[in-house]
Amino acid sequence: MKQAKPEAREQSDVVLVTGVSGGGKSIAMHALEDAGFFCVDNLPPELLLEFLRLERQRGKRRVAIAVDVRSAGSLPHLLPLIKQLRSEGVAMRSIFLDANTETLMRRFSETRRPHPLRQHPAVPGAASDKGEDEHRALLDAIHLERELLAALRVESTVIDTSQLRPAQLRAWVRDLVVVSGDSLTLVFESFAFKHGVPSDADFVFDVRVLPNPYYDRELRPQTGRDEPVAKFLEAQPEVRLMLSQISAFIAQWLPNFASDQRSYLTVAIGCTGGQHRSVYLVETLCKQFAYHGQVLKRHRELDAK
Repeated sequence: MKQAKPEAREQSDVVLVTGVSGGGKSIAMHALEDAGFFCVDNLPPELLLEFLRLERQRGKRRVAIAVDVRSAGSLPHLLPLIKQLRSEGVAMRSIFLDANTETLMRRFSETRRPHPLRQHPAVPGAASDKGEDEHRALLDAIHLERELLAALRVESTVIDTSQLRPAQLRAWVRDLVVVSGDSLTLVFESFAFKHGVPSDADFVFDVRVLPNPYYDRELRPQTGRDEPVAKFLEAQPEVRLMLSQISAFIAQWLPNFASDQRSYLTVAIGCTGGQHRSVYLVETLCKQFAYHGQVLKRHRELDAK
């Protein structure tokens, strides 16, 4: 007798939220709390197993745990614990919130909060209050933090928050936790090259060589989600060729990434303004790969409006 298949939108039991300081962990944790998760901030990794065993005894409820560089001395123990929990059947998804260094420097300057590694002995000039030395110390602290978290970043679903507004981040986090952590999630993201390439992308396709609807006065205020823009692009042989080649590449290699036990694969499509061409290709690719089951759609620039 065949077993019934699990529902496509199975909830993750445990969500681990980590990432660089200033990356948006507080926003993500608030979003998860609003979504019904029991949230614990800065839990020492040594207590993770005991805490989750206690939660199992209490009954079924979704848990979100924030772990960051404040527990720097315990971080080497975290990855083995994650692997152990997954081997025991715990549906755990690790989300890593990242941002480029320029954005992090600006956020710390705006909030005037000290970096948690500011007094770390590996940060030269950390104790200085002079402007130039303090700036250098912050930069060194950010670089050190990236080194300490590098292994955890590789094992996590990465969200680049550099260009995201709080509402976008909350929505993206909620989207991630409603898909099953047991199989690969395919993410398509449109973006504007003029605002930088998303650092969370596994593949980046540059579609700026395609005909641009921006130069049509009637199409300029519209987006790739609007029918007139879609029809314009569908009529271009170059667009059809680019779309078919990207689709064929992903279809060819998707099974390999899935068998490699990857939890996600992010495909970023970029054009100049992130409004027409990249949006249309992402919309179309999401429809083409709907059969995969776990497909997420993001429009970095459009969602920010």
